[in-house]
Amino acid sequence: MKKKEVNSSRIPIYRDAGFELYDALSTAEAFSKETEHSREPDKYIYSRYRNPTVVSAEEEIMKLEKCAWALLTQSGMSAIDTALSIFQLGKETRPWLFFTEIYGGTISYIESVLKSRRGLDIQYFTPENGNYNLVEFEKVISVLKPVFVYIETISNPMLIVADVEGITGIAKKYGTKVIIDNTFATPWLYKPLNEGADIVIHSATKYFSGHGNLTAGVICGNDNKIMQSAIEYRKFVGHTLSADDAYRLQTQIQSFDLRFSRQCSNATRLAAFLNDQPVINHVWFPGLKIHPSNQFAEKLFGSKGYGAMITFDFDGKDKTEKKNRRDKFIESVSEKIKLIPTLGDPHTILMPVEAVWGTKYPEPGMIRLSVGFEEYSELERTIVKALDIVKEN
Repeated sequence: MKKKEVNSSRIPIYRDAGFELYDALSTAEAFSKETEHSREPDKYIYSRYRNPTVVSAEEEIMKLEKCAWALLTQSGMSAIDTALSIFQLGKETRPWLFFTEIYGGTISYIESVLKSRRGLDIQYFTPENGNYNLVEFEKVISVLKPVFVYIETISNPMLIVADVEGITGIAKKYGTKVIIDNTFATPWLYKPLNEGADIVIHSATKYFSGHGNLTAGVICGNDNKIMQSAIEYRKFVGHTLSADDAYRLQTQIQSFDLRFSRQCSNATRLAAFLNDQPVINHVWFPGLKIHPSNQFAEKLFGSKGYGAMITFDFDGKDKTEKKNRRDKFIESVSEKIKLIPTLGDPHTILMPVEAVWGTKYPEPGMIRLSVGFEEYSELERTIVKALDIVKEN
């Protein structure tokens, strides 16, 4: 059958495991070129290497990040594994430095895989009073001289906003790469590559997808050598995103700006409301003046917003009362606000922090809210009703 050109404005889903190469000469050329690890190959070979639907979705993310390349993976964690593993050089590997206030899954990966299984020299840098002391940071980095420093623009779950410009400037002074997980801020609020970061990571499951129905990760950058190493590693370990998920992600990205701007707006209003409630002990949100890193949030994000995450803790005379108030609140909002251990969904969802991360965040009354883009008045009504029930008990 003669192939027809289809007048569609969308790239199709290429579900091919392998791609036709026609003859021995074109096969030899394709495999020879493959060693160059180009972002988009002249001839596709195998979908574990690269796939045209995946490459098309990567180009949409490149537009958002204003970067030279983006590589999609099967999850945020596989993006982290790819970004970090390319700097592992056997016995010659220098220390890796991580800020402590990062996603719990990343910490578990560091402890279980990087330290216990790979035996890498992992070091941590801890905040003081809700912020990172850059004078102390420079002292550490000048002695340690790590391969890279790994931070989150907005930390999970305490929402510490890092002084990315200051951190990057110090790191570059000592020849240290900068890897930033920008999932909570997204490129709508901030683009770390513009400030000299070497790699930016996203769990694309969250705001790029925004519908809670696929998992994906992405690493972005401008350095061609880093890209080539990442393509090679992703290929060998099989981290490439599927064509079907890449197609769905590409369609969902089209509404990213609209969705996330609404989520930021809702979160700003809700954080101010929660901060005035007597039954709530404390609210962590970078847009509030009481937040320790508010000054950095305003510096980095300007007037665009402060992200769509809020963490708050119930008041109480002891831990038992705080826990009871937390549980009553979760029960009272359950019809409209579901307990789902992720974030970035269309509707507001929540997660009890202590139940997930245990001793690191031992306060039982603490809840992390991922604010959705539903009508704000509906969201506030749901929470007001629940807080009234909490007060009565």
